Amino acid sequence: MSATSLRLVAHAHTGALRRGVFGAGDDDLDEGGRQAALALVGPDRRTPLGRVDLCLTSPAAAAAQTAYALGLRPTVEAALADCDYAAWAGRSLADVGAREPEALRQWWESPEVAPHGGESLAALRDRVGGWLDGQLAPGVRIAAVTHPMVVRVAIVHALQLPMAVLPSLDVAPLAVVRLSRHGSRWRLQFTAPRVGPGSERRPTG
Repeated sequence: MSATSLRLVAHAHTGALRRGVFGAGDDDLDEGGRQAALALVGPDRRTPLGRVDLCLTSPAAAAAQTAYALGLRPTVEAALADCDYAAWAGRSLADVGAREPEALRQWWESPEVAPHGGESLAALRDRVGGWLDGQLAPGVRIAAVTHPMVVRVAIVHALQLPMAVLPSLDVAPLAVVRLSRHGSRWRLQFTAPRVGPGSERRPTG
């Protein structure tokens, strides 16, 4: 039986994301982010994602705009929404750290708590993990364009890692994480870059 193939894509830059703002994906892509996404599409209309049979995105504007810039036709999936940061939404990490350092520390160190009054990291993992475990489409290549935090949580869930590793994972805008599922286990895939025509290495000796 063919494996389920999933590409998790972090949306491109927004102005809020550059400023380190919670809920940054609610903004439109900035011009740099849009151009960076467009630049990933080659003259043959290929992207680093390879063949995509189904594209899903977070409800946020930045995710859908990234998908369209990559030449995809997305369908909104609510489970891919960013964490609900409630009172922290629109505020920068630096601001929250300066004004509410203890609350920020608790948020990172105790996944079950939500000092901002919104969604805890544990709740986010339950939501994203439930969606991830429901992706049973052997032979179908799925691209999911979402938020860096959602990608991080998905990696933790897929590899059955403790939540304590979450702060150690960095996901850059337009990063692509490849997962495959055979049976009940997800695997993280590391692939070699595509070699274009005429660029193959030739023996030198």
